Amino acid sequence: MQLKTIINSVTNYKPFVVEHIEMLEIESKQTIKVTMRARENGLPTCSGCGERCSGYDTSPTVRRFYFVPLWNIPVVLMYAMRRVNCSSCGVKVERVPWAEGKSPLTTEYQWFLAGWARRMSWKEVSECFCVSWDHVYNSVKQAVSWGLAHRYLEGIKSIGIDEVQWKRGHKYQTVVYQIDEGCKRLLWVGVDRKAKTLLRFFRFLGKERSAELKFVCSDMWQAYLKVIAKKIPQALHVLDRFHIMQKFSKAIDQVRSAEVKQLQADGYEPILTGCRWLLLKRPENRSEKEVLKMQELLQYNLKSLRSTLQKEDFQRFWSYRSAIWAGKFLDAWCTRTMRSKIESMKKIAKMLRRQRVLLLNWFRADGALSSGVVEGFNNKLKLITRKSYGFRTQTGYETALYHTLGNLPEPDFTHKFF
Repeated sequence: MQLKTIINSVTNYKPFVVEHIEMLEIESKQTIKVTMRARENGLPTCSGCGERCSGYDTSPTVRRFYFVPLWNIPVVLMYAMRRVNCSSCGVKVERVPWAEGKSPLTTEYQWFLAGWARRMSWKEVSECFCVSWDHVYNSVKQAVSWGLAHRYLEGIKSIGIDEVQWKRGHKYQTVVYQIDEGCKRLLWVGVDRKAKTLLRFFRFLGKERSAELKFVCSDMWQAYLKVIAKKIPQALHVLDRFHIMQKFSKAIDQVRSAEVKQLQADGYEPILTGCRWLLLKRPENRSEKEVLKMQELLQYNLKSLRSTLQKEDFQRFWSYRSAIWAGKFLDAWCTRTMRSKIESMKKIAKMLRRQRVLLLNWFRADGALSSGVVEGFNNKLKLITRKSYGFRTQTGYETALYHTLGNLPEPDFTHKFF
């Protein structure tokens, strides 16, 4: 089988044909040169309106288009571009089926690079295929633009909303994921974590699609709670278990830290030194050595231990199946905690009382909705950022996230690489 036959079988470049193929050196590299020509009596296509028009003239210089390499040998399509005399657009350069605009890469090669950029860092892709980093970035950007324009946004029932830190300091991005059973993907990214940010998402989604939402999962950031209550009141809003227990862990850590300093100031033995993770772990995850240490600490009436026991007691809240009985347990637990004289835990109890209705929605959703998916996406998001050593621009950041987490569609080609 000849190389010409292979190229014809994996491409669809009508009304153009491969005239001849040869191996030669271009810029001190072995290169496969593929000369293209238009079919006889074939009218060129206007790049402005897409209509077939009569020819105007032909460029005296041949333009190069880089195709997918074979055996790591560059493949270059050579073609002298024509201009058309369009009645609507005037004199325009013709449209060719293997490239868009002024890109030196063929469409197939751009999608090829974009596919590898999802599996490796952009720098590694540029080094492996001997192209510039800009070519890889532009390929990914083109793939994301096409995917966003053609993705299907109907039938979304469940979404997860969260914020992630971006750059140093208190700079955040709001991310919205679709967390339906059959489709989990990144839907939207926005700058900051203000109410205005989330309002932009609902304007993007539209009133009709927003009215179809049945479940929404988020943390307790007040700006998010207000916008969700205003824009999608029909949706069951669930405060997830992960975010609630995260608040407990932070409170226990604050109590332990303050108590370590107090013991040191009073001249007592530093028995809590090195016990941070021991107190934060769940009982079933502690080793034998940690269990013995915990039994030793239980001899003392320490606030850190009492806070840990309160947290372990609250874990029973998630084992209920009825929202009514779960609510009774929550009320009793909050009453006991408010009498504990541990300020950090009293703040937790007050927070739980304020968000009582949203907490009990966990049981009304039968525990089926979890932000575990959201946190999993966030971990992937952080990995993307870390692998790229950060992003300088918002556009580059969004492009990388949509490309990896957006589950975007791709056009149909005569040959697929992935």
